[in-house]
Amino acid sequence: MTYDLPAELRVEADGPVRTVVLNRPDALNAVDESLHSALADVWQQLAADEEARVVILTGAGRAFCSGGDLDWITSFLDDPEARDASLRSGARIVEEMLRFPLPVIAAVNGPAVGLGCTLAVLSDIVLLSETTYLADPHVTVGLVAGDGGAAFWSLITPILRSREYLYTGDRIPAATAVELGLATRTVAPEAVLAEARRCAERLAAQPPEALRGTKLLLNGVLSRALAEALPAGFAAEGATMRSADHRDRLRALRRPASTP
Repeated sequence: MTYDLPAELRVEADGPVRTVVLNRPDALNAVDESLHSALADVWQQLAADEEARVVILTGAGRAFCSGGDLDWITSFLDDPEARDASLRSGARIVEEMLRFPLPVIAAVNGPAVGLGCTLAVLSDIVLLSETTYLADPHVTVGLVAGDGGAAFWSLITPILRSREYLYTGDRIPAATAVELGLATRTVAPEAVLAEARRCAERLAAQPPEALRGTKLLLNGVLSRALAEALPAGFAAEGATMRSADHRDRLRALRRPASTP
């Protein structure tokens, strides 16, 4: 099957396994407009691939995904149409991942931040390099953690633990992420992709109808639980995108270090 995707998101085929690679390694796979749209589009294309049985999601280079591209996000300050389009696209990413019928294995080879953290945690099996971390720093840039963190984490983690990380944006070391339920297990850094492939081959050998049905049941529970929370989360995130705090925090991040 031929995939209609930009160079920023690559799909590699190996028998029944499809590896989806976030492919902006020089930018630590930060999500720009092109990659964001591709992440919303890829799941239906994968579902239409009749030979696919399992998907691995990973990042090129030394990061899984460093979150939103700051240049792109800063452009929203003066472009409300682009801002609103990004929110619609972000909602599609979460919705498409929740309804996607095949198992997804996140091979988290490096930092997974912001949307990158959401992509990892929405996967079915999350393999973390022992030396990496997760983080959702929305609040630190004046935004509600609306693209999954605030709504989704509360379903799968002890809320008194996850609140601290969502409120502060602090990094969650790999071992702590497993303890909290945000990841499945840790893997030696050099073995993350190989272990993901081993796991994918095992799942690909399972009876496909039974595996798909089991995933649909599990994700159906999550989808129903998130039916009101996710739209509310994206609406709240959109409201804070228009706030003075967000504008000031973004401008501070974009300001050269030498500027007083």
